[in-house]
Parts: sequence; C-alpha cells; structure tokens
Amino acid sequence: MINIYVARHGQDVDNANGILNGHRNQPLTDLGRHQAREVAKRMLQEGFRLLSPSRTHPSASSTTPITCLRTIYSSPLRRARETAEIFANILSSECNDESSDSVNVQLVDSLIERNFGIMTGMPISSIIEMCGKEHVLSTEKIHYFLNPEGAETFPDLIERAKSLLTFIETENTKNGDEALGQHSILLVTHGDFGKMIYAAYYDLDWEEVLRQFHFGNSEVLLLAKHSPPEKAHVFETSQFNP
Repeated sequence: MINIYVARHGQDVDNANGILNGHRNQPLTDLGRHQAREVAKRMLQEGFRLLSPSRTHPSASSTTPITCLRTIYSSPLRRARETAEIFANILSSECNDESSDSVNVQLVDSLIERNFGIMTGMPISSIIEMCGKEHVLSTEKIHYFLNPEGAETFPDLIERAKSLLTFIETENTKNGDEALGQHSILLVTHGDFGKMIYAAYYDLDWEEVLRQFHFGNSEVLLLAKHSPPEKAHVFETSQFNP
C-alpha cells in the first residue's frame, strides 16, 4: 500500500508579484524558502524521514512514530525542485549518514504545473477581464480560468493526474517492492495540478474540488486508501498565493 503525500512548492517570484506563472520557471523567494523549511521541520517533528537509496529503514533513535518517505518526486520547474531539495535535506538529516547529495529526489515531467496558455505571465488581476466571467470559476480566494486559448483544461489535468498515479503505482510495486508492505512517497508539485491529483485519486468532481479548498504554498496533503478525502490536509499554511 502506497501513501502519497502531495506538497505545493513555496512562494516563487511570480507568486509574490501577482503574476500567473504556469510553465514559467522562476525561483523561490526568501519567503518561499522559509515556508518550505518550516513545513519540512514540522514534518520532521511529526516523525517523517526520507531514506537514502541505500537504506530501507530509519535509525531507531526516537519514540515518535516514524513515517518513512522512500522517494521524493518533483516537478522539474525550479520553484518545485528547490522546495523538494529543501524537504530532502531536512527530512534526511536525522536518518542518513550520507551527504544530502545522496537523497532520492526524482524529477518527473508530468508533475509540472498546468499550461496556462495565453494567461501565462499575465497579472492575476486580469483573469476576469481576459477570460470573461462566464469562463471563470471564482472562490473566496482565487479565480480559476477554465479554457483560455492554449491552456490545459481541468479535465485535461484529471487525465494527466490519472496517468501520473498509474506511473507512481507501477514504480513503487515493481521488482518485488510490494512485499515491503505500506510505504510513503512525497510529490512536490503546483497549485492547480496538485488539486487535480487529489481529485483523481479520490474520484471527485474537479469543479467541487476547486471550490472546496485552496492549496497554499508548501501545504501538504495525504492521499491514502485508509484516509478519507476530507482528512487530506496534513499541514496547512495561512498564506495563499495563487
């Protein structure tokens, strides 16, 4: 059984400037790095540990129940990769004798953010004006544009998320790994796509999921057969950059 933790990257430069990033490749801000460090430290305090490729079990040095992360998968975009590296360095610090260079972070292209099409690089404030109110799903915190020219739609993202989940299951049950029993992995991704991974895993309607919650910077969700969708939030943040 695979427990899948899904984290959004920390704040990046476009988030801070109110720009729709999509596939733009901006770095984290100082706040974004702080967000990632703080969430990783909270995970460490709660017993999360990242194993290096050469280890199969953590050191038994604490009475806190241990959640072993066997792998971190990351979107290739810089904001996600930097967040994943911060998580990896902190979550492996009490588990591995090796340097942080040996921890297992794998870049996966299908974890990339939604292609925003013509909205890429546009101000967040321009969404309704450019897309038209009838083509926008609005919540208290954010406006989700539905189908601007050149953009992936949310149904497109659902299909990509389903393919990703199949890949994750295949990668983590090959070569007899299923014999290891329950284990956990971490995906570091983006706001729109992270919510669609959640929707695909629990077979939920994407419009309802968009209205349910905002996936804030460095928040972490748990997707697991034993955990109902309403209990998915593991770590939440009060900061909610689009």
